[in-house]
Amino acid sequence: MIKKLFSPFCIFISLLLLTYVYYKSEFAWQGTRRDYYFTYYIISFSILIFSIFTFFLSEKIKIYLSIIFFSTFLTFYLFEVYLIFNDSTFHKAKIYKKETGKIFDKRSKLEIYNDLKKSEKDITITSFPFKYLNKSNTNFLPLSGKSYAKTIFCNENGYYSIYQSDRYGFNNPDEEWNNKEVEYLLIGDSFVHGACVNRPNDISSKLRKISKKSAISLGYGSNGPILEYASLREFFPNKVKNVLWFYYEGNDVKDLSVELGNNFLKKYIEDINFSQNLKKKQALVDNLSMEIINLEKKKVEQNEKKSLNKKKIYSFLKLKNSRSQLNILLPSKRKPPTQNQIRPEFKQILRLAKELTEKEGSNLYFVYLPTYGRYKKIDNNDKNYNKIKSIMIELKIPFIDIHKKVFEKEKNPLKLFPFEMYAHYTIEGNEKIAKTIYKFIKNRN
Repeated sequence: MIKKLFSPFCIFISLLLLTYVYYKSEFAWQGTRRDYYFTYYIISFSILIFSIFTFFLSEKIKIYLSIIFFSTFLTFYLFEVYLIFNDSTFHKAKIYKKETGKIFDKRSKLEIYNDLKKSEKDITITSFPFKYLNKSNTNFLPLSGKSYAKTIFCNENGYYSIYQSDRYGFNNPDEEWNNKEVEYLLIGDSFVHGACVNRPNDISSKLRKISKKSAISLGYGSNGPILEYASLREFFPNKVKNVLWFYYEGNDVKDLSVELGNNFLKKYIEDINFSQNLKKKQALVDNLSMEIINLEKKKVEQNEKKSLNKKKIYSFLKLKNSRSQLNILLPSKRKPPTQNQIRPEFKQILRLAKELTEKEGSNLYFVYLPTYGRYKKIDNNDKNYNKIKSIMIELKIPFIDIHKKVFEKEKNPLKLFPFEMYAHYTIEGNEKIAKTIYKFIKNRN
């Protein structure tokens, strides 16, 4: 029976896996997460080739292989059981309770939205600009969220960070836009957006406190270099002294590859006069934020149709927790080489940003932010780190190296991440970064 069924079974499994991976990559995610599914493509193709090869093996070897496969699958599922009963949220909740005496908030973003909506009129959730990049026939692309609204962001510290958005939907006190001169204008992704901490513990608030001068953040979660440059173009205040361009080594390269697939967004780097005049279209942006909430509701409603037990069984069969651990441990292997290289457009974007800031009479600084993986010894970003540094030298843009000036000086750099796990920076991390930036610019003047 083993001799007859082993090879066809292997063929069946490999084709089933390949079909599923293709469906998830190209249909469910519309090709936007090919970097994530790259590893699974390799695995399924490898199994398929191996399956063909097994037709030529002896019955004895097939029996040995059956035992090996059965043992391997059993090990993985036992590991999955272990992870289910030892998940990170459980450990975070335990630490959080011990340190603060409070209960870790395990609600979803939509659950907390529904709870707050009962007492708050203007409440919303973050609506990331990148979510609109895959829409066909795009002729309008928001770069921020809803204005003048209490905005629910994220939870990495035991509580949900919530901020009151400004007139343009960014995470700033609205009165910052009334200043005649802005000392610091921050450009970046979720780290600049103020991910998972409340004001005044985000980087821009820390800069305001330390310098006693104005600071405006144009950061938004999941932004890549083109979205960041577009934000700079659309929302540049009248008079800015210092522009801080934040680069996160964890995903900015990959984000640029995705952004280059949107022809509408590319207009910002192809035509220096292109503009959507977003300052005058905030009402349209506000309406779109409701669309995001409705999509989230629809997702939840669809999920609720499946029983909780069915979802748990489905996750277990897919080895969801085990695969998540492998993705953390092998990040470099799940990124195609083309997605992990510095694109020539990156240099072009920084050159355009420098030309714009100089035209506006501002100084441009490049702030390099390191990943958790660098200090957990699971990422090696030195190749791109050196390339980025050389580009800044060539463009004569001052390079503020947060890796060297902050994290490398720590005995335990991981303590600057919540619960020493993969996440954004802690309040202490944000403060150290703000102090480093302040000192660096002050010493140059």
